Amino acid sequence: MSTGRLSILGMGPGDPELMTIKAARLLRESPVVGWFCRHDRPGHARQIAGDMIAPDATTLRFAYPFTTEIAVSDPAYLMRMGQFYDECAARVATHLEAGQDVALLCEGDPFLFGSAMYVFDRLHERFECAIVPGITAMSGCWSAARRPMVHGDDVLCVIPGTLDEAALVAWLEKADAAVIMKLGRNLEKVRTALRRTGREGRAIYVERASQPAQRCLKLTDMTGPAPYFSIILVPGREDAR
Repeated sequence: MSTGRLSILGMGPGDPELMTIKAARLLRESPVVGWFCRHDRPGHARQIAGDMIAPDATTLRFAYPFTTEIAVSDPAYLMRMGQFYDECAARVATHLEAGQDVALLCEGDPFLFGSAMYVFDRLHERFECAIVPGITAMSGCWSAARRPMVHGDDVLCVIPGTLDEAALVAWLEKADAAVIMKLGRNLEKVRTALRRTGREGRAIYVERASQPAQRCLKLTDMTGPAPYFSIILVPGREDAR
């Protein structure tokens, strides 16, 4: 019996209409569908999928053992998350070995900070794998904000907010334009780095781009905590051409 194929589907930033035709087709056809989520939530990728999952499909819900409870720098974080992805890959492999195709959902694009890539790392040498790219969260954000990001030979830097302040400052000083992801509890540290580099006044805060609760505003006007689905944009040069 031949083994199944793993299809990792980029689901886009939130609006189901921003999924690719290919991702939607594979999702509807797949006999097994998996996704990642917090233990207490249904999962963003699952919400995007809506009723596109076949009623008789087998579903695999991969609930993270923790999200922000342990710092990424803590050795326990890498060890436990490694075990978690081992377990996810083993569950997917069981279906692939039985000859069933599996669709693994990932919000945004799978290979840009996507959890699905860790399952890919563990399985792609054993099974056929197809990657369907998705519209990234950052492109959803700058489209929602209606803000062109790079012009000519501008250099765009994608910066995780989990870096320490000194590293944030160093990357912001190098970049013509920047996208800062993974805000959450790192928001104030990111604000400080932007202020130190003179970029705070140009920074745009975007929350839940392309979703019903979307917000776009100047970072200097933003108050309160930043949810998981939020990004700061620092556009490059904005001179007329």
